[in-house]
Amino acid sequence: MNDQPPPGGRPEDRPPTVLDDPSITGPLDRATAIALLARADELLAGGDFLDAARYYSRVVGFDEVAVTAGALLGLGNALYRLDRDEEAEATWEEVLRLPETPSTYQAWRHLAATRVRQRDLRGAIAAYREADRRAPAGDKAEIANRLGWLAKETGDTRGARRQFARGRRGEPLPLVTYLIIAATVVTTVTAWSAISGDQLGPVYAWLELNKAAVASGEYWRLFTVTLVHAPPDFGYIHLLTNMYALYLVGPIVEQIYGWPRLLLMYVASAAAGSTASFLFTPESSVGASGAIFGLFGVVFAVSRTHHPMLDRRSRSLIRQVGTLIVLNLVLGFSLAGTIDNAAHIGGLLAGLWLGFLLVPARVPTLSSQWQVPPGSSLPSDPKTRNVLQALGVAALVVVIAVGVAVGTQTYGQAREPALALGLRPPAGTSAGSR
Repeated sequence: MNDQPPPGGRPEDRPPTVLDDPSITGPLDRATAIALLARADELLAGGDFLDAARYYSRVVGFDEVAVTAGALLGLGNALYRLDRDEEAEATWEEVLRLPETPSTYQAWRHLAATRVRQRDLRGAIAAYREADRRAPAGDKAEIANRLGWLAKETGDTRGARRQFARGRRGEPLPLVTYLIIAATVVTTVTAWSAISGDQLGPVYAWLELNKAAVASGEYWRLFTVTLVHAPPDFGYIHLLTNMYALYLVGPIVEQIYGWPRLLLMYVASAAAGSTASFLFTPESSVGASGAIFGLFGVVFAVSRTHHPMLDRRSRSLIRQVGTLIVLNLVLGFSLAGTIDNAAHIGGLLAGLWLGFLLVPARVPTLSSQWQVPPGSSLPSDPKTRNVLQALGVAALVVVIAVGVAVGTQTYGQAREPALALGLRPPAGTSAGSR
């Protein structure tokens, strides 16, 4: 780490602080201690393990137990990355000598993994059992499978079967996500079966996002558009890709927020995507990707605002969600004329807003534990936070309502598309898939 001032001096010629140089001594207030931990986390994530260890060490001994425990946990991680395994193990054990904190769970997990590498399988079993007592619901299946493997290795066949059975049960099924997928597939296949020649049939006529019909007051189409997909010549790919994306992201949102908020976010994102399409795309459209883009936006925003503590599979997808969003937007614009990009962007913006606004209800978060996420602007008082969340959701509803009103006022006969009349669009006309 470079502790020298940049060329031209420090901003406003200020003297160095402990955030610039952790070797500066003196008492720390809580805000500074949290800032030091945030800086250490950044250095660790960036591979600067030695400097990360210096910053973590500076916070060790702070008079708030949870903050000191977090610093010790991070210090152990940095030492382990520096191949100083014995020191790392001793540091994690220091966490366990403190009163119980959120870092206790992670310390037990690190110690369990260390003991496996040392072939101390009995010690690893004991550590994993301690971790299991403190694990968030999303991690319990993974820990159960590890305990099953360890039990098998130590000759405890009965115990192994029991733990593997726990691992198979895992998290409760994301039933609402699966119900949405099932309803969408059944409705789309029913719509396909009713197609006759060039006539798309009554299911499309009632459910598609027919812009002329919305302008005349059929507002249910803002939501029902998610239930039907393109006709079979393109529809198999359209339906499969959308439902696979929902299968990936829906369970994560349901795990973080619970099914009522998942449903709220899906419906709100669908409405926002449909409103954007109503305003900016003349053709009728079908498909659920506006709502699905909303769920990806939720995951992207919540992972960077509230830092939910999730299982490994969910963490792996969250790390890729930004790239997935960009790739799908690029793909959408490269196929302009067949993809309803306005719906994608409208749903995404609504999801980003909801993910920023709504605090996870079913999993612990970094902001509820020892560290407040850097740059978080949300209040910590629960009552104030709940009021602001309600106002934020209401604001989104108002924006959607205003968008629909503006679209209705400006909609003209010239914007009525072929698909709105229940016909396949002629060659060169957008199918409005989303």
